[in-house]
Amino acid sequence: MDTFIVSARKYRPSTFRSVVGQEALTTTLKNAIAGNKLAHAYLFSGPRGVGKTTCARIFAKTINCLSPLHDHEACNECESCVAFNEQRSYNIHELDAASNNGVDDIRSLIDQVRVPPQIGRYKVYIIDEVHMLSQSAFNSFLKTLEEPPAHAIFILATTEKHKIIPTILSRCQVYDFNRINIGDIVAHLQYVAKQEEVNTEPEALNIIAQKADGGMRDALSIFDQTVSYTGGNITYKAVIENLNVLDYEYYFRLSDAIIKGSVVDCLLLLNDILNRGFEGQYIISGIASHFRDLLVCKDPATAVLFQVGASIRERYIAMAKNCSNELLYQAIGIANDCDLNYRQSRNKRLLLELTLIRLCQLQETPETVTEKKKTAIKPIEAEKERSKSTVIEKEQPKQEQPKTAVKAEATPLSTVAETLQKPHSKAVKPENAEKLKKKSISLSGMGVSLSSLTTEQKTDNIVSEPEAEMLGSNLFTEEELIAVWNEYSKKLKKEKLLKNTMSLYLPKMVSDVLFEVEVNSEINKQYLTDNSYAILTFLREKLKNGDITMIIKIAEGNAIKKALTSREIFDEMAEKNPSLLKLSDEFGLELS
Repeated sequence: MDTFIVSARKYRPSTFRSVVGQEALTTTLKNAIAGNKLAHAYLFSGPRGVGKTTCARIFAKTINCLSPLHDHEACNECESCVAFNEQRSYNIHELDAASNNGVDDIRSLIDQVRVPPQIGRYKVYIIDEVHMLSQSAFNSFLKTLEEPPAHAIFILATTEKHKIIPTILSRCQVYDFNRINIGDIVAHLQYVAKQEEVNTEPEALNIIAQKADGGMRDALSIFDQTVSYTGGNITYKAVIENLNVLDYEYYFRLSDAIIKGSVVDCLLLLNDILNRGFEGQYIISGIASHFRDLLVCKDPATAVLFQVGASIRERYIAMAKNCSNELLYQAIGIANDCDLNYRQSRNKRLLLELTLIRLCQLQETPETVTEKKKTAIKPIEAEKERSKSTVIEKEQPKQEQPKTAVKAEATPLSTVAETLQKPHSKAVKPENAEKLKKKSISLSGMGVSLSSLTTEQKTDNIVSEPEAEMLGSNLFTEEELIAVWNEYSKKLKKEKLLKNTMSLYLPKMVSDVLFEVEVNSEINKQYLTDNSYAILTFLREKLKNGDITMIIKIAEGNAIKKALTSREIFDEMAEKNPSLLKLSDEFGLELS
């Protein structure tokens, strides 16, 4: 039975030209060898599995090759190359800094540096994961790294360059390795599959390349795993099952439902995905990436950024035509916000469902939104603010009216003042009623000066609606007003404080359309003010008079006498009969 060698080792590059996805770095190294401009220290940094250690080995083999080729590659035939390929070369030393990170290990390395090479020109020391060296080991290595012997070259490799002290970085030529793009990984996997006689689908290799996240070693490891799972026939369906990847088909169905605005379909699809064992944050990040890919496919110039198989790209391009840029921008933003808030959410499934509902509402046309605004019920907060805006506060310092103010001729001041001060009568003059309808009952809107009112009315809060719906001018009595007032208070279920206030303080007619409510405290006044719009609307509809206006004021004395304590009752009785105090003192009585 032959010993199995994983693809990451079996197909490890042995020449610069076989390194995948790092053309700029390999060209620089080959040119340095060709011009004999070799530095004494190099630092190779980058993500895992992109070829740092591989390039260091190829570089070490090439500079010691006894008969390099015309393109400055190693010949793989000379004694030095053969010794390297058989892993018995004494000119190339590899040190794992993760397990040899102390001062003694660096001292041993420094002692070896002094010995010249037996074959070739250079002794190369490759220190992998160099960021794991201790601070003292770094410091003991500084002098040798700065001024090594002429035959010594150091190549440091790390995935975390930021952990290396600046004094080490300043002594090295730094080469930053990039993540390998999906196209290069797919091409290399196709080469490996051909060598291994494995049948593959382009979409399946593309999924493997995406899962590898730019690392060739990870891609080859996943490839070997998938070959074992499929028995040598790698299909798209087999890959997504083996790697537990969410199928593109789910994203297309979700986006179809979102475009149609079907909340039901979205929630059913989400339930199906969750039942398959996918984590919620993986789902929402996939949705965000899906809409990003649709946005990329909107324009042929950016479609090249979307690296997938040809058949899937065509589906994305076709669907992108049905989505507006505005929809895609907002969808990406909503999905991204959900992704950011997912970890802090206690009910994660509800957060996902609310996000899908918001996405389904993005497809509404401007006409639909306008129509909804026309028929929408106004929020309570808006009505409160509206009623507050019609309250005339206590008299302010008299100011000069602006030129654009409503002319007083619209309603004579004397007529209005007379109407307010007049006791409850059976009729209103027709001309005054008509004018009151046009201007409603807002005294501030008619330019009425508070100085024309009585002293008592100056401190009133007059509540009215300048845009109240005209329901007629039916006359009513104070008894009818109180009956409707009590009817409204009895309907209140949750607003118990308002209900108690309305039950305690009843309205009193001032004129045909004006009544006042005298309350005991500022809190009671605020309850009525905040709910004045709803109260007035109810009264106007029931009494069929669109001009009804309400005055809210705080009484000078308590409108309702508060309950007295035992001490206060005793004090009042003692004032009327002082002998009670004498009796209490003689017998040592105390109030309980």
